[in-house]
Amino acid sequence: MGKVRTLHRVATIERARELRRNDTDAEARLWNALRARRLGGWRWKRQAPWGPYFLDFLSIEARLVVEVDGSQHAGQVDYDARRTRYIERSGLRVLRFWNHEVLTNRDGVCVTILAACGGEREDSGWTTA
Repeated sequence: MGKVRTLHRVATIERARELRRNDTDAEARLWNALRARRLGGWRWKRQAPWGPYFLDFLSIEARLVVEVDGSQHAGQVDYDARRTRYIERSGLRVLRFWNHEVLTNRDGVCVTILAACGGEREDSGWTTA
């Protein structure tokens, strides 16, 4: 039996697709490093629905969320703090990076993400060479 798609679920899927189509330059650059298990063999989703929020990048395997924030986040500190608490109550860790940091130091950002994941997966076949 197939999944029943409610209007809410359809709207959520459509919103996630829209966010993926309209990603920022920083999100696109980071996604290129994360997609297809390129970073240490960890699987990532982008713009994943999570409760009332959409997570920029989510690795269920690593129990890790990566958020890439633009300048608009400087004015919404309280909102971001509430959002982070909600996500962390689900047992996930949250890493935040500024767009500028991803654009100017993607390798450093990836090293930080990989360390937070716990390093390379044994079964990844991924090498640093």
